[in-house]
Amino acid sequence: MNAALKNNIRILVLNGPNLNLTGTREPQVYGSVTLEEINRSLTDAAATLGIAVGFYQSNHEGDLIDRIHAARSDCDGIILNAGAFTHYSYAIRDAIASVAVPTVEVHMSNVAAREEFRHTSVIAPVCIGTVAGFGSFSYHLALAALIERFKND
Repeated sequence: MNAALKNNIRILVLNGPNLNLTGTREPQVYGSVTLEEINRSLTDAAATLGIAVGFYQSNHEGDLIDRIHAARSDCDGIILNAGAFTHYSYAIRDAIASVAVPTVEVHMSNVAAREEFRHTSVIAPVCIGTVAGFGSFSYHLALAALIERFKND
């Protein structure tokens, strides 16, 4: 599997508002695994494939946009859990579209089975795909999706 991948792949895992509280915030919805534990698990999984993973979390829309812009020069792919910004941030949507870095949208909960306002994603049309509903494992599925994309590029 690793032989088909280009060298030095760099993935950015970008988390939006309230995700810093993962593991304690509404555990019945989001589970009890912390964001730090998710990051460690992704680091370990990526390392076995020779992929570098970096992490960034912010509760501020502009900070997330700035990090997406920076990804043009330091990332090959983005795993993005934009939190509530998913449903209304055209600014984040436009940032993703402007950088041309393959991005996978991630949600730990099944947003389609939740409140009506969560059923629409304004960022999905500029992402290569969406993973939702598998708890913290959603991030691993997103990583697998990016790896497949890189193997086919």
